[in-house]
Amino acid sequence: MSILFEPIKIKDVELRNRFVRSATYDGCADRTGQVSEGQISIFAELADGGVGLIVTGIAYVHQSGQNLPFQNSIASDDCIPGLKRLTTAVHDRRAKIAVQLFHAGREGARFLKGKNEQAIAPSFVSNDPYFTEQYRPMTEDEIWDMIRAFGDAAKRARDAQFDAVQLHGAHAFLLSQFLSPFTNQRDDHWGGTLEKRLRFHRKIYRDIRSKVGEDYLVLIKIGVQDGFPGGLAFSEGNLAAQLLAQWGFDSLEISQGLRGKPYEGTEFRTKINSLDREGYFRHWCKQIKSQVDVPVMMVGGLRTFELMEEVIQKGEADYISLSRPLIREPGIINEWKRGDCHRATCISCNKCLEALRKGEALHCIQQKIQENS
Repeated sequence: MSILFEPIKIKDVELRNRFVRSATYDGCADRTGQVSEGQISIFAELADGGVGLIVTGIAYVHQSGQNLPFQNSIASDDCIPGLKRLTTAVHDRRAKIAVQLFHAGREGARFLKGKNEQAIAPSFVSNDPYFTEQYRPMTEDEIWDMIRAFGDAAKRARDAQFDAVQLHGAHAFLLSQFLSPFTNQRDDHWGGTLEKRLRFHRKIYRDIRSKVGEDYLVLIKIGVQDGFPGGLAFSEGNLAAQLLAQWGFDSLEISQGLRGKPYEGTEFRTKINSLDREGYFRHWCKQIKSQVDVPVMMVGGLRTFELMEEVIQKGEADYISLSRPLIREPGIINEWKRGDCHRATCISCNKCLEALRKGEALHCIQQKIQENS
């Protein structure tokens, strides 16, 4: 049997294999942020399809953190019953599930503008070529409110029987904005040096631990380099990942921070049509894995089964994290396990992402075209 299908533990939680469904917004929550029947079907299909650990799409921990209309909330206790139905559906199918805790920061500006509210961020950046929406810097009180909101959300996740929480510290959202020297230009104890820019992360981690205990899994997706010159450099992102591991995070998923030009300067890279285009965060992941003592998840354009095996066999990562391939083929993990080790058929066209941004539910456009032809 392939090393990819060996059971493996993160702390005391055993996963049936090394495959992770990387957090993917599905656009299927209702307008109040509650879990829908459609979402339960999506997650049940992924669990039936063989994924070891499913990470939900972005769930906002505070109303000011929402950036899309059909997005899950974990900002209040009334969300717990629906979330518990979701975890039950996954557990009944022998998979594990984590919820991704999220705040959009300034990325919520366009959505909040429609509600006559203003987005918040660590600081305001003038003449930003990659972001032109209006937002304002957070006050000290708002920072502490947000820290507590993450901790409260983690407590709700445990009450809803999620196996873990994953902080979203990548992809231009609030934690990325605090880490990047480009978006964090504060001159107080929340900005400046790397450790000061990571203080927000550390305080959130401590608040979560105080509310869920030491035994509960607390993971993080960390953006270790921004998608344009002048932002977070990998030299600092690498050190940030090492500090997060030292502070107690139970696993790191290595990805990108702030976004540059679409799509090459983002996590949504296209034209993954050859082996050398796959695993575009592999070099970051490999280096960080060699320097930390916690499990590491590799994400980013992985499509070929043999390459995934090689990554694990060489000790470059502990888990393989997939998103777009599982949109098109939610059962591909079981197909690989049965010996059909075909390359994932996702062509990385990003039509699924573009449809989500228009308010459509998650689906593979290419598959729909194929079915209708």
